[in-house]
Amino acid sequence: MQGVLSGFAVIAVVIGVGYLIGRRGYLGDGGREVLTRLAFHVASPALLFTTLAQADLSVIFSDRLLVTAMSTAAAAGVFVAVGAARGWGVGRTTIGALCSSYVNSGNLGIPIAVYVLGDASLVAPVLLFQLVGVTPVALTVLDLASGGAKRPLWQRLLTPLRNPIALGSLAGVAVSASGLAVPGPLMDPLTLIGNMSVPAVLLAFGISLRGSTLPLRGAERAPVLLAVALKSVFQPLVAWALAAGVFGLRGALLLDVVVTSALPAAQNLFTYASSYRVGEVLAREAILLSTVLAVPVLVGVAAVLG
Repeated sequence: MQGVLSGFAVIAVVIGVGYLIGRRGYLGDGGREVLTRLAFHVASPALLFTTLAQADLSVIFSDRLLVTAMSTAAAAGVFVAVGAARGWGVGRTTIGALCSSYVNSGNLGIPIAVYVLGDASLVAPVLLFQLVGVTPVALTVLDLASGGAKRPLWQRLLTPLRNPIALGSLAGVAVSASGLAVPGPLMDPLTLIGNMSVPAVLLAFGISLRGSTLPLRGAERAPVLLAVALKSVFQPLVAWALAAGVFGLRGALLLDVVVTSALPAAQNLFTYASSYRVGEVLAREAILLSTVLAVPVLVGVAAVLG
């Protein structure tokens, strides 16, 4: 309980500061865009590189990873199917699929793993899976949907290497797999730059709330409701069914995979939506509502399985 409330309190305060910054106009009209570009092109790639370069990649080969991958695919797949049937467009559907399945495993998942699960490393499998597997694929789709399909085939094949988020993730994995240690004079400044990522994302998200309508009032009502229902209810239920019924996980292992699956949509998804200028309202409202709903959901999961 303490970990859940503590993690959400930190996020709420920083988002609130961003809202006040936007309301008072301290950063001018382009403040949100500058923070978004800073996070997308500089800080987040640095954070992902430093995180993955020091990660133990062996943690991705486990039953917990399979549960995470399958529950993520199930939630995203449902949204993609509905989006295709309703004609929501590739970019918008991709953002919605991410909001339905991509959990906040970093700035919220780590403190919850510490206080609720008792071990910060338990969030590592989902963190690595999302950074190494989901992010490069999703951003490649967004890049192609935004005009990349008009480029020659060889340029389209190199799309993941053109994206700073994907490039930072892949570079970090390469360093970790090689077993090499990045020298301190190089790692320290990258770590310092990477530390700007989460605050920049949360502040930009808070600024975006200024002047916005209440959730579920606009044209994005249907995709937002679908994304939130999939993220907050469907994905943790699928994770529980797979973990307990298919893989036979019990006790702490079962609690681990269900709690991580019940985490809300990650705030950096709004950065992706803003960078590609697609599904911004969908991302903002889905992240906000899933974050609010995650409090009772996580408390309930901890009470039942803990």
